[in-house]
Amino acid sequence: MTTMTDASVREFKMPDVGEGLTEAEILKWYVQPGDTVTDGQVVCEVETAKAAVELPIPYDGVVRELRFPEGTTVDVGTAIIAVEVAGGAPVPAPAEPEVSAAPAAPAEEPKTEGRQPVLVGYGVSTSSTKRRPRKGPEVTVPAPAEAVQAELNGHAPVADRSRPLAKPPVRKLAKDLGVDLATITPSGPDGVITREDVHAAATPVAAPEPVAAPAVPAAAAPAPVVTYDGARETRIPVKGVRKATAAAMVGSAFTAPHVTEFVTVDVTRTMKLVEELKQDKEMQGRRVNPLLLIAKALLVAIKRNPDINASWDEAAQEIVVKHYVNLGIAAATPRGLIVPNIKDAHDKTLPQLADALGELVSTAREGKTSPSAMQGGTVTITNVGVFGVDTGTPILNPGESAILAIGAIKLQPWVHKGKVKPRQVTTLALSFDHRLVDGELGSKVLADVAAILEQPKRLITWA
Repeated sequence: MTTMTDASVREFKMPDVGEGLTEAEILKWYVQPGDTVTDGQVVCEVETAKAAVELPIPYDGVVRELRFPEGTTVDVGTAIIAVEVAGGAPVPAPAEPEVSAAPAAPAEEPKTEGRQPVLVGYGVSTSSTKRRPRKGPEVTVPAPAEAVQAELNGHAPVADRSRPLAKPPVRKLAKDLGVDLATITPSGPDGVITREDVHAAATPVAAPEPVAAPAVPAAAAPAPVVTYDGARETRIPVKGVRKATAAAMVGSAFTAPHVTEFVTVDVTRTMKLVEELKQDKEMQGRRVNPLLLIAKALLVAIKRNPDINASWDEAAQEIVVKHYVNLGIAAATPRGLIVPNIKDAHDKTLPQLADALGELVSTAREGKTSPSAMQGGTVTITNVGVFGVDTGTPILNPGESAILAIGAIKLQPWVHKGKVKPRQVTTLALSFDHRLVDGELGSKVLADVAAILEQPKRLITWA
């Protein structure tokens, strides 16, 4: 590349999103080398341990290099894209690049006045973001792009091959079969690993005939080698949201002493109220369903029993009672279970709560929930009834004192006014941290929720 005047290269680094996150996986690149980008334009989508979010570039210029291909997990603070910008110092002609698993040591990034790289949904961008239309089919570009592509095409040898050479489809095949490319001896031209090499490495080698040897005590015998059959099994890497959820649930289960109580309740009147609200002018266009009224019932129960809305401070050995409710709603997404919360739900009217629920659900389904939306929850609702399940014993979210599970609402025989009649019935389960909540308090909260759902008019008298 020839030296350019009045231009400089700036490296955009993976932003520090806070909340203890140290890495993110690059899900998709929206730009390629040679594309022109503008300040605030979204250049890629990444997945942290909290959510999938988009990254905007903080300056104008031309993309020079993508440092990592899609699917790579990158540490916070590592340069992921190089952009050539106008108005800076001349760019020297680079030396021949090396193929390496890690990017070259980045130069110190110039400070941009008034701009800080942030994740969409976590920080504030001073200009609107937009996606540039793709010019062609998606291409996974390893780093450095020019060196790898040249070598794969047989045009330019590369001195250092510390990173095994293989085309993207071959890398995916190796990942699916659980084969480490670094252990394969390449048979392709210029040391490129082929599909046949991967299949050969994945096929178990026949063991040689055993040779007579002295008897080995059973305790010293080596553990049997477990082989992986790619045709009969699928291995899914645990990362991103699933990894964070697994760690949080294990930590919660072995830190907070869980207690779960159950109650079966006649919700026929609540279901009738749902249908009436759907016809109400003030609720037109809003999300009206049983979850809305159950959420409101829980908020009323918390108002009547405020000590349920608390957390345990292990370091200070204190119980922290919250005077606000950030109501978490568990949502199943393609990337795993997430629990965004409605901030200050206790202050919202029924229409406002309906709007907040609708926005929360739609954002979660689109995979656009921001990390900040999943922080600071105090109490959670999980609706397992949508899967036809009667109820469950939910695990507390870390830092929260209670979680309410809603079972399926079914037509069942029920004694009503002295006679057996078909009624709409469901089972509620409340799990709580027994360090914070004793049986009396937990029972009062669950009984209040049940009483409101049996007689929804209590929403008016108790609220």
